[in-house]
Amino acid sequence: MSDAKKLIEAFEGSGAAHGTTVVGRTGRNGKAESDSRVVRGALTEEKIQAHIEGKMGVGSIPITQDNMCKFGALDIDTYDLDLKALNDKVHEMKLPLIMCRSKSGGAHLYLFTKDWEPAALVREYLTEMSVALGYSGCEIFPKQDKILADRGDVGNFINMPYFGGDITTRYALDAKGDSMTMAQFHKAVGKARVSASDLDAMSFGGERSHFTDGPYCLEVIASQGAVTEFRNIFMFNVGVYCRFKWPDDWKKHHEEYNRMLCSPALEAGEIVDLQKSLMKKDYFLQCEVCPLKDHCDKTICKSRPFGIGSSAPDAPEVGGLTIMLSEPRMYFMDVNGQRLQLSVEQLQNQTLWQRSCMDQLSMMPPLMKANDWQQMVNSLMEKSVKMEVPEELTISGQFKELLTNYCTSRIRAVAPEEISMGKPWTEDGLTKFTMSGITQFLKNRGFTEYNRAEIQEQIKGMNDGMDCYGHQAIRKEDGSRTSIRVWWVPAFENETALQNVEIDNDIPF
Repeated sequence: MSDAKKLIEAFEGSGAAHGTTVVGRTGRNGKAESDSRVVRGALTEEKIQAHIEGKMGVGSIPITQDNMCKFGALDIDTYDLDLKALNDKVHEMKLPLIMCRSKSGGAHLYLFTKDWEPAALVREYLTEMSVALGYSGCEIFPKQDKILADRGDVGNFINMPYFGGDITTRYALDAKGDSMTMAQFHKAVGKARVSASDLDAMSFGGERSHFTDGPYCLEVIASQGAVTEFRNIFMFNVGVYCRFKWPDDWKKHHEEYNRMLCSPALEAGEIVDLQKSLMKKDYFLQCEVCPLKDHCDKTICKSRPFGIGSSAPDAPEVGGLTIMLSEPRMYFMDVNGQRLQLSVEQLQNQTLWQRSCMDQLSMMPPLMKANDWQQMVNSLMEKSVKMEVPEELTISGQFKELLTNYCTSRIRAVAPEEISMGKPWTEDGLTKFTMSGITQFLKNRGFTEYNRAEIQEQIKGMNDGMDCYGHQAIRKEDGSRTSIRVWWVPAFENETALQNVEIDNDIPF
């Protein structure tokens, strides 16, 4: 089996579409420009081969049209990421992940399953792994539990490794942190595949014996051995938990956790100072502070009796943005792992966006400050992926379809004189009509998106920009000759020209 076929097999995903990325020039800021698009159609061996040869980068969409997947990934794209240290941690924790260096120098941590699994389930396992690794909030593929397949949605793609073959910067790392060849990578994928039952049996870290009824971040941190960094922050938040669970004798439990979990334990004076601070008012967990934010899973935390509860921020997690190049454009935003369909007005106006969340996701997110909202939308637009659509989903495609129907329908003229009646006439490979005839036809079918000038531009485009108007000679009722102004397009293949016939003078016009 060729390397191309093996990559298709490893990254088997959506058969409806795939991704392409063309890297352009590198700007003065050192960042390379790129154009990422979702292209309709399954990945082929030819396209994968072009990827391996370094001609065109491609990506696979993990989620299928029925919301299943056979692989997923964590996309960790932080500044100055230590790949070897992260890879070592993956292997120390015995996580079923294969790490590849990404295009940007970050890490793609791939999970491969033996069978097709629900995307929601794969995302759940990957979320747990990201929290255990200390990269909570990193991008997870698939980005959605479910896609809006009935609305043309296909999901998001992730760039595949080995662009350029074995001579590449997008390589996989083995247990020692050395780069793998493609052949070694294919073998590693086969060994790394896991079942849902295998994942159920994994703890994703050390033994979970502390804070199992409280903040999930504290549970994860405590499970990974003695706390040596951020001890003051850790113990402050342990104090918040203790005050909540044991309001009468919380200090005793607080001191016990210090002795059990910190290395070295904080001095008695430091503990006393922390406890004095905690007694000044009712503090909440410092969810946005390291190391808590690196091991955060708000969904789990909110469900626990001594978790963050109602004190948790209500702001949803907003992921990527996909722009469907229809006319008008359609936008798909990832919100809390769900797909939100938006118009340009709903994306521009935060209140309309909020209403869309209520309507489609059954949630009412809090409104941001206007500047924060604008910055978020600008950032999403900058990193957005464009999705190609069939021509019939564009306004120009709809116009061409209607024009085709007009030119090939039963209302066609049997003689050039009937052009003045609004009927199209075909001769010498051209179909001619009046502007009033086509505009009335479009109006009758509810198409009002183009004015006369825009219609003329579309017709001109169908004639390769050449002149496409002139005059047609016709006979008047009294037998004399005159001419009318007509437009034309090349005759359509399924159009059969009607035979020229003589028009009797008594035919009413």
